[in-house]
Amino acid sequence: MNQPLKTAPFPMDGGCGHLHHEPGDSAAGRTGRCLQVVFLVSAMAMAALYRDSEAYATFSVIFCSIVLEAFPFMLLGTLISGFIEVFLSRDQLIRLLPQRKYDAIILAALLGIIFPVCECAIVPVVRKFLKKGMPLGSAVAFLLAGPIVNPLVFASTYVAYSFHFETAVLRVMSGFFIAVAAALVIEVCLTKSQALKEAPVVPECSLCHDTDDTGTLSFAQKIGAAFRHSALDFYDIGRFLIMGAFIAAALQTFVPRQIFTSVMAGPVTAIVSMMVLAVALNLCSEADAFIAASFRSVGIPFSAQLAFMVLGPMLDIKLILMYLSVFKGKMILVLSSMVVLLVFLSMLFLEFSGWR
Repeated sequence: MNQPLKTAPFPMDGGCGHLHHEPGDSAAGRTGRCLQVVFLVSAMAMAALYRDSEAYATFSVIFCSIVLEAFPFMLLGTLISGFIEVFLSRDQLIRLLPQRKYDAIILAALLGIIFPVCECAIVPVVRKFLKKGMPLGSAVAFLLAGPIVNPLVFASTYVAYSFHFETAVLRVMSGFFIAVAAALVIEVCLTKSQALKEAPVVPECSLCHDTDDTGTLSFAQKIGAAFRHSALDFYDIGRFLIMGAFIAAALQTFVPRQIFTSVMAGPVTAIVSMMVLAVALNLCSEADAFIAASFRSVGIPFSAQLAFMVLGPMLDIKLILMYLSVFKGKMILVLSSMVVLLVFLSMLFLEFSGWR
């Protein structure tokens, strides 16, 4: 019989009844629940006190646009993750990847070609891959490259830059090489125990994990189990998305845009400024090319535009908060530092080599 799912602070009825998505009664779990309550109270107070102001109207539009843009892709990602949980066993996943870990990293970075999801949807998918036994480096390669190395992003970039094929290719190739380089460093420097948050130890249920009982379930039962896991993932990751969107909307509303644009006179400062803007704006990888292309009219160098399009899908505010559901603080720090450094150095090379 189904039991209420302990998705604190709001339990959900149905599902398989185990607790593997919850942090338990640890200090981190209690802190997380307190932060959720503080966030909810702050949002309600803001709505009550400032709902008639122009700034609040702007904030509301930006917040809703980020959430509404991201949620369909979040839903897609959690649906995929639920079906991976039920239908893809650990042995099947391992057989998909080459035995050599460095070959596996390269292949994982190309999975976005057949897995075209944006960064809003990729975190729950990667979390399931890691639970199924995917090596850490391969998971990081897919996490970083998947939102860029896929046909939807290629097409949107191609259209945004007036059907300029070279620009779309350059974006995809930059994302691929940066993702592979970061994944190789993390594979060498960190282990899974150092990088991943530990899930609570709970009894396995017959509707998930790699148990022998799953073979006795009917196809309809497996479909139901997949949807229940998807609901859990959607709730779990969605909380981080909402808080990230809230912060991003506040930055865009209350920090004047002139602060970002006034320091873009030289190529180095332009690259840095566009990287900051990419982290702050939280745009979807299928839409950010149109924003980047709009900066051409004000003379922003192409290297800075490309930095915006490459860094955003790998690292922004909502992604950092979503990473908290999967990675430890040390892993997030190393991952963020590597991505920022590699994007910056790559764009500097592009700018001063004269190749573009």
